[in-house]
Amino acid sequence: MTLDRHALGFGAGQRAIYASDPWTSRGRLFPESESPTRSDFQRDRDRIVHTTAFRRLKHKTQVFIAADGDHYRTRLTHTIEVAQIARALARALKLDEDLAEGVALVHDFGHTPFGHTGEDALQEVLEPFGGFDHNAQSLRIVTKLERRYAEFDGLNLTWESLEGLVKHNGPLIGPNGECTHGKEVPRPILEYCALHDLEIGSFASLEAQVAAIADDIAYNTHDIDDGLRSGFLTFEMLEDVPFLAGLMKEVHDRYPGLEAPRFTHEIMRRQITAMVEDVIGYAQRALLDIRPESADDVRKARRCMATFSEAMGQTDRQIKKLLFSRIYRHPEVMRVRANAASILSDLYHAYMDDPQLMQGHYWVDRIATMPESARARHVADYLAGMTDNYAINTHRRLFDHTPELR
Repeated sequence: MTLDRHALGFGAGQRAIYASDPWTSRGRLFPESESPTRSDFQRDRDRIVHTTAFRRLKHKTQVFIAADGDHYRTRLTHTIEVAQIARALARALKLDEDLAEGVALVHDFGHTPFGHTGEDALQEVLEPFGGFDHNAQSLRIVTKLERRYAEFDGLNLTWESLEGLVKHNGPLIGPNGECTHGKEVPRPILEYCALHDLEIGSFASLEAQVAAIADDIAYNTHDIDDGLRSGFLTFEMLEDVPFLAGLMKEVHDRYPGLEAPRFTHEIMRRQITAMVEDVIGYAQRALLDIRPESADDVRKARRCMATFSEAMGQTDRQIKKLLFSRIYRHPEVMRVRANAASILSDLYHAYMDDPQLMQGHYWVDRIATMPESARARHVADYLAGMTDNYAINTHRRLFDHTPELR
């Protein structure tokens, strides 16, 4: 018996008129037959979860190196938290939850070992060859580097999922072709768009927008949690942000004498709730103002519709300032960052000199004869795919001394 997946409502849910519709997707670069039991966005989400890149996030740094303790968030646990918030926002706004979740799950695929430290290190060594951008690297992973399917490289995701991956932080070029993020559009994105135009001058779907703001909500909250656990942050320091001071007073007044771990959790859960509700309220007002009648109307709106209100945006900036001054730029964190950067820099130069050291790379026998720029990109692919532990252990195998990261 042949199933009519649309008539049976597989993956249908209740969607607003401005939501992305999986039944009218713009399709995939390589056409495939439809699934009788899953929407195209469900299939994208499932493919993302089953990748090697997704599993590697388990052992990639979020803020604190895994060796510092078992309870700190990794890139994987952060990703799962982002996906949960994105799905909650999508449900409240009657969007396609599967697309929002898929964009959230894939958004950090291109992150290197050691968090943003690794990205900065690769950007430095790759600057003569177009630089390194974790968002562009995510696109390379899902369109080239995952080698699982018989008929194509990558995951062959739908246009909407790829658009969300590339543009979840907004358009990459302005109305006159100018760059919108202070730097040129990464070459891997331009190369892919020449084959499959992702329309990088427009905003992404509302599903991608809620995934982006979910990322901010997640790390604004959970980096505070990890910072308190590390001792780099104290409750007294949180008083510098009026919003957080108010939450602490609310919890203290209701639960006087509450032990520190419970006190922290009560603050964090209230912070997430307040930020999620703020985004929902702002988006609802924006939707009433713009009145989009399709997902394409959202793209043409020339403004982000899923973001913080002005007041919560100010709180967001205050929290980021606190995190940068007290955690991200803490002398101890900076010491570890410098050591981590030296590990990746050493490995990069070693692999450029002798590509045969890249054990298991599928093009290792061809890389040595490639032009330097192409060889550098393959080395970057290899390094970006490493977990923290693999990078450290490989450095120990190749070099006499490996810096301590704790």
